[in-house]
Amino acid sequence: MKLEARSVSVTVGDRKLVENASLHVSGGELVGLIGPNGAGKSTLLRAMLGIRAISAGQILLDGGDFLAMPPLKRANAVAFLPQERRVEWRLPAYDIVMLGRYPHQSGFGGPAPEDRAAVDRALDAVDGHGLVDRPVAVLSGGERTRILLARALAVESPLLLVDEPIAALDPYHQLHVMEILRERAHNGAGVLAVIHDLTLVARFMDRLVLMNAGRIIADGLPADVLTAERLASVYRISGSPPQRIS
Repeated sequence: MKLEARSVSVTVGDRKLVENASLHVSGGELVGLIGPNGAGKSTLLRAMLGIRAISAGQILLDGGDFLAMPPLKRANAVAFLPQERRVEWRLPAYDIVMLGRYPHQSGFGGPAPEDRAAVDRALDAVDGHGLVDRPVAVLSGGERTRILLARALAVESPLLLVDEPIAALDPYHQLHVMEILRERAHNGAGVLAVIHDLTLVARFMDRLVLMNAGRIIADGLPADVLTAERLASVYRISGSPPQRIS
């Protein structure tokens, strides 16, 4: 399955947050959407999901108009972990993860065995079983991130979009989440992730899309995108680019 933004622009008032941006993510690849703060990464990600209105361009799912599809079909196709982690509900963490199964449920019969199995797999992936009985509103920032990632994983959709999935995590769980995303991609899902850590994107990503000032300026292998010249011009840092390691 392939999700594609084609010549997408997002305008608020007279300000273009995203301008003529084209990118895609397909099954089996882990793609990093990178760039400095304010580059338009989260705006583009939300536009691809239909959360943010576009002023020009198209969002396509396997060639069809994704934004015109019924919401349930979109929810089955693409799961999302937003950048905002604030949760006001005092629901147990298990119930939050179960919300990820909503696109697969019908009627009022409650979760089916396959829903509970999917939730268990998601909790296994994020090492979250020890959190399931605690209200999600009182979890730490890192714990909440893991539970909300589990909710997205529980959808078991062919495409997964995640916005800063390693924010508020300690180094161990940062690596753990990156390994989860890589495994999900290598098992056939398409994963598009907004991430700021250039060392981790060089290590884990199959492909990088670099944005700056609302435009996409590079799309390719990490070694081809993270050149010394681009690091200097986009990030205003000097030195050797981060290297990919196995």
